[in-house]
Formats: sequence, structure tokens, C-alpha cells
Amino acid sequence: MPTLSPAAGLALAGAALLGAGAVENGRRARAAERTTPPIGRFVEVGGTRLHVLERGRGPALVLLHGNGSLIQDWLVSGLVERAADTHRVIAIDRPGFGHSERPRSRIWTPMMQAGLIRGVLHSLGVDEATVLGHSWGTQVAIALALQDPGRVRALILESGYYVPTPRLDSVLFAPQGLPGLGDLLSHTVAPVAGRLLWPRILARLFGPSPVPARFARDFPVEMVLRPSQLRSAAAESVLMVPDAFALRPHYAALRPPVTILSGTGDRLVSHADQAVALHREIPGSRLVAVEGAGHMLHHIAPDQVLEAVIGCHGTM
Repeated sequence: MPTLSPAAGLALAGAALLGAGAVENGRRARAAERTTPPIGRFVEVGGTRLHVLERGRGPALVLLHGNGSLIQDWLVSGLVERAADTHRVIAIDRPGFGHSERPRSRIWTPMMQAGLIRGVLHSLGVDEATVLGHSWGTQVAIALALQDPGRVRALILESGYYVPTPRLDSVLFAPQGLPGLGDLLSHTVAPVAGRLLWPRILARLFGPSPVPARFARDFPVEMVLRPSQLRSAAAESVLMVPDAFALRPHYAALRPPVTILSGTGDRLVSHADQAVALHREIPGSRLVAVEGAGHMLHHIAPDQVLEAVIGCHGTM
């Protein structure tokens, strides 16, 4: 039998290693979905099925999570149970996250996602709602208010990215967002890298505060590290800057009252460059700066977030 050259042997070994990694990552993803099954119901809009959780009664409060996250982020923070005392809380797994679908036939810009959220709210009979978006979810919340101002009673924007600035993460995630190559990376290398980097990711998200014990104990990490969700997160990282360019000209036209929540110690988005800048661009907006807090305000400063929700109803 002919012998393989060293280069061919290395290539074959590498392919075998990647294949074994893909099998293991697929196994972990299926196990994660069994361990963290759907906890709400499914609403289909335009051929896309979204996972929706409802709790409580009262004025509607819609929760839109950030990039790479899912409904459990809101649950683990305790915000859902606290807000459900006074509100009908509607938490939605955005397309490609949690148990919601993300068809490849569309580019999932904030405007595209907002159209789905509109359809969900219509299906649920929600004519008016306060909309709280976190991080990337703020762009979807803004898009929803621009598309359907009559349905959005008030906007609460937490730790968002609004003003285009250079973002290294957009460049780094670009290969993972490409067809073909993105699938290969997401099924092989990305989940392993994610597990290795998870402590650093949390330090950046929560810092300078420590990671809350409840989050460390209850957040379903393996759901976030599934290949499908990692690819969705990479695509949203790539879209972040161009989406901010697209939305920025419309900020001053927002009709609902806007509350901007931001931690001055946020290590992911700059308080001054983002929250303060947005406050200047939206006439009549309210800026709530949480001194020294990081990106995950609903975990770090839940009282301030809840006060913003209740204040939206108390002042109208």
C-alpha cells in the first residue's frame, strides 16, 4: 500500500479530529436541549416558529434578550418573577436563540426581527406593551417602536449599542458568519473555544461586579454553546455596526417615551459613547446611569431595571 506523505497524514488526522469534535458537540447540544426543554409555547409567524414565555397579568412587558442569550437570562435574574407581580411578562427567544428558529433564507436584521415580534404580539392579542431590550435586543426594540409606534407604549433600552464605533468582535466573528465556513467553525472549534473562554466572557459581561451565584448555578451554558446558537451569535456580531448605521438616522423620530439604562463600568459597550450619546439624540429621553455597574444590569441592579419598568406606567 502507498504510504501517506507527512502533510497528507496531518490533514487526515486533522479532519478526523474535527469530525470527532463535531460529533461530540452535536451530542452536547442534544443533551442541552433535553436538559433545558421549552418552558413556554410556540408562536409561528411567517413560517418561523418562536418560543415565547408568559407570566403574570396586567400591562404587557416584552423582554428581548441580547446576543447569544435566551429566555433563561431573564428568568435567572429574577426579573420575570418580580415583574410578573404587576405585569403580563412576555419573554421571547429571538430567532436562532433558545428554542426559536432562524431560517437561513433571511438576513436577520433588527427590522426583520421586529417584524416577527410584531406578529407574535398580534397573535397574543397584545395591542400595547412596554418593550425592554438588552444589549443587541435594544436594536430590535428600537426597530419595533419605529415599525409599530402605536403598539409600543414605552421603550426601555438596557446596555445597548446605538452609535457606530469600531468593534473588534465584528471582525473576529466574520468568518463564523459565512456560509459553509461558519458552519464548520460553529460545529467544531467554536464550542470548544467557548467553553475555554467562558470565565473570561462572564468577567467581561458582569465586571466589575462578580458573577451572581444564581447565574453561575442556574444559567444553561451548554444551550449557549450549541453550534446553531453560536452561529446565530456570530451573525449578529457582524451585523451590529451596520445595523447601528441604519437605525441611527431614525432615533429622533421615536414616538414612545424612552428610558436608557446603562452601567458606567460596562466593559462591553461604552457608557459615554453609547448611552450618553443616545440620550442626546432622543429628545425627552431619560438616562439612568448605574454607577460602577457592568453590562448585565438586570442581574447586577435589578431594582433599577424594575423601577424603570414601573415608572413607565406611573408617568403616563
